[in-house]
Amino acid sequence: MRLSRTKLAVVAVAVFTVAACSDREQSDRTPAVGAASSEADNTARNVRDRDGATLTPLDQSNSAPDLALTQKIREGITSNDAMSIQARNVKVITRDGVVTLRGPVETEQEKTTIAALAKDAGATRIENQLEIDRD
Repeated sequence: MRLSRTKLAVVAVAVFTVAACSDREQSDRTPAVGAASSEADNTARNVRDRDGATLTPLDQSNSAPDLALTQKIREGITSNDAMSIQARNVKVITRDGVVTLRGPVETEQEKTTIAALAKDAGATRIENQLEIDRD
């Protein structure tokens, strides 16, 4: 059976793609040289979040006032140069004016500052579930 150049090129690309994907999958399982021996493990937190009682970003209300409140708080957090990367990535979830703050921060000061931002933005109540990351 003779293959045309086009078909041969398609076969070659397919073989190369399969080989590259296989190499990538293997490298994903192999720790990088000099990498820390312990892996990040959020299993306990993930299980806690599956129980349905804990709010997640999917629970954010789509009402205009709630979206505006969340946006105002988020802008306050991200515009503060003193905030760590962790603090800038906390979850801000607003439902009926009640703001839930979740995620890790580096210091008690960041936790306090973010709660104050939510209060100043107009939250009717704040559920401060921020956790200070001790690692």
